Amino acid sequence: MPTSHADVATEHASRYLQQLCKHWAHKFPVEIDPHHGTIDLSLGRTVMEADASALHITVSTEEGGSLERMESVVADHIKRFAFREELTFDWKPATAV
Repeated sequence: MPTSHADVATEHASRYLQQLCKHWAHKFPVEIDPHHGTIDLSLGRTVMEADASALHITVSTEEGGSLERMESVVADHIKRFAFREELTFDWKPATAV
């Protein structure tokens, strides 16, 4: 299963994790608490962990061609929530979740 991971430096990780999960909860299965979130999108799965200094994001998909799309969709949504700060998403290959 193609998987990638990004550690996004921000002091607002929990806020962004919760916003993204709530945003998609009406359309996709979501599990959420202030420090952990999982979203099962039609493109694949997103798992997020929040701590005081970063949002740790892992995305995975069944289709290799969709991994870049999945990274883009997740990053673009979080960037919209984080319009007051500039976030950097440096996606790297990861082991499956």
